[in-house]
Amino acid sequence: MPIPLSQRTPSGPRRRTLLASTAGVVLLSGCSGGPDDAGATGSTPSAADRARARAARESRELAARYDAVMAAHPAFTVRLRPLRDATVRHAEAFGGTPGKASPTASASASPSASASASQPPVVPADGKEALAGLATAERKLADGRARALLSLPGELARLLASVAAAGAAHAYLLTEGEG
Repeated sequence: MPIPLSQRTPSGPRRRTLLASTAGVVLLSGCSGGPDDAGATGSTPSAADRARARAARESRELAARYDAVMAAHPAFTVRLRPLRDATVRHAEAFGGTPGKASPTASASASPSASASASQPPVVPADGKEALAGLATAERKLADGRARALLSLPGELARLLASVAAAGAAHAYLLTEGEG
């Protein structure tokens, strides 16, 4: 004689339903943004947004410094133009506006037109000192960026590392390279 199965139907959700629901909640919460996400919609910018804006501003200021040196020492324009244009592209990569210190601006444009909201950089009268000042600015900025990248999320850290390496190369070209 067969044993009758219980006709009792379980009340409430089944175990599989509960497990699937719990897994879904975990997945969704893992995908939601935290306070440091670049896409956070809070009233204050995230750490990554602030770092990106700072990097763009610093690159624009460095481009303005290149403009000032080229205006004061036009003989260096051919040598400095590629480095300056790369610096402008760095600002754009960080989300800076291309209108600030654009690569198509003339080398004789006034430095204050390229500077963001700061005073025009002071350029030494001696050309070698002007190049050394640019090299120091590039090196200092590259070192600061190398330190900052340790606290940033992946893609922004990789971008900052790449730009820091380019800045170190610019410093080398300004001090050791002849053109």
